Amino acid sequence: MPKLKTNSGAAKRLVLTGSGKIKRKHAYHSHILTKKTKKQKRNLDHFAIVDHANMRNVRELLGLR
Repeated sequence: MPKLKTNSGAAKRLVLTGSGKIKRKHAYHSHILTKKTKKQKRNLDHFAIVDHANMRNVRELLGLR
């Protein structure tokens, strides 16, 4: 069976942690920020962990098994 290519878009957006979890950025933090509160923007600034329900699909995009 041939090797699977890594999805380059996913590779640019996602980071694998040492414990095997996958970090991602929050959405809604790139534009139209004037109507969002400081608290909302601050909370969107942090990284999030990919949810367990999506982990299998994301790992396939990254070429992990």
